[in-house]
Amino acid sequence: MRPKLYLAAAVLFAASTAFAGPRIAVGVGIGVGPAWGYGYGPSYVYDAAPVYAPAPPPPPVVTYAPPPTPALGYTWVDGYWYPAGPRYAWRAGYWARPPYRGAYWSAPRYYGGRYYRGYWRR
Repeated sequence: MRPKLYLAAAVLFAASTAFAGPRIAVGVGIGVGPAWGYGYGPSYVYDAAPVYAPAPPPPPVVTYAPPPTPALGYTWVDGYWYPAGPRYAWRAGYWARPPYRGAYWSAPRYYGGRYYRGYWRR
């Protein structure tokens, strides 16, 4: 009985490796704007395009004091509401490392029926 089990295992192993070959993948990325080339997403570009929002967001959620800083050089970003489809979603506050020296967080705002995303600025 044992030799049949070993034979079945050997056949399964051989069959599984028959189609396993070396794989090669090549990727190309193209960035637009100054922030893409430095590893930061589009939210870090100055004066992000506004999003149409018919109603203002709810009032901010009052939370506790921020937790201790994780390391030197981090900045606390307060929580904020952002449009998610037909409603708003809450993004809790978090510690973030500014993308460049002297940068500070400009919080998102709602003005004139438009929602302007937050961004880092000098």
